[in-house]
Amino acid sequence: MSDKPLDQQPDQAGPKKVSLAEAMKQKLAQKKAEQAAQKGNQKHTAANGQAVKSQMTKKVNNQRRRTGGS
Repeated sequence: MSDKPLDQQPDQAGPKKVSLAEAMKQKLAQKKAEQAAQKGNQKHTAANGQAVKSQMTKKVNNQRRRTGGS
C-alpha cells in the first residue's frame, strides 16, 4: 500500500465505458444547459457577429422613380 489517501489514488479500472445512447443523452443535456444559460443574454446577431437590423428601418427602393421607368 502507498502512503496516499484512498481518494487521491489513481483509479485502477480506467475511464468508464459508456454506450452510444448514453453518450448522446449526456451531450444533449449539456447542449440544453448551455442554451438555457445563453438564453438570457441573447441578442439577434447574424452569422458574422453583427447585429441584425430591423426590417422596419429599411430605406424604400425608389429606383423606378429616379430612372424614370414605367
